[in-house]
Amino acid sequence: MKKPHPLPLSRRERGGGQRQKKGLLVVVSAASGAGKSTLCRRLMRHRKNLIFSVSVTTRLPRPGEKDGEDYFFVSEAAFQAMRGRKELVEWAKVHDHFYGTPKHFLDRMRAQGKDVLLDLDVQGALAVKKHFPEAVLIFIRTPKFSDLERRLRSRSSETEAEIRRRLQTARRELRFAHRYDYQVINDEIPKAEKRLDKILKIETNKHK
Repeated sequence: MKKPHPLPLSRRERGGGQRQKKGLLVVVSAASGAGKSTLCRRLMRHRKNLIFSVSVTTRLPRPGEKDGEDYFFVSEAAFQAMRGRKELVEWAKVHDHFYGTPKHFLDRMRAQGKDVLLDLDVQGALAVKKHFPEAVLIFIRTPKFSDLERRLRSRSSETEAEIRRRLQTARRELRFAHRYDYQVINDEIPKAEKRLDKILKIETNKHK
């Protein structure tokens, strides 16, 4: 386990020290089944300056995972110490393990001119916006709520109770969609990706 501070540089952070224009901070949220993960992966493949945020977690590494590359793996004591020093922009407990977004990672990557992408729920996204008012919040949604239910059921990988729980969470999170800077309708993946790409181009041009 790592000491609470400082966290090591990830490979994405290493490189030249040349001063550059500050990068964007982009937060994407969506209900399960809206296609968020697929869209984020496609967007990152086509935007070479866009990198995914590296979170801090108290869980043990899984086979193949690298510290500082997939996550910053720390002890629970270290995690709580980081919380106490207000070094985490947002955090949550999931399945008995803590996860959080380290502020220093966002600051350093953006200082290098990198655009940083975060995949967060509504609570986490609004916490980031509180710390970074300039953050770009994007909510991805299906054309109709019934489309979301249809997609969830088509997976055939979850029980009826799990589907109902996800739909209940989706209804709750949709109430906060108006607090996002943009809402993107994912009717077709290629079209939705173009909408996301256009948003990032607009935001980049604002800061030229």
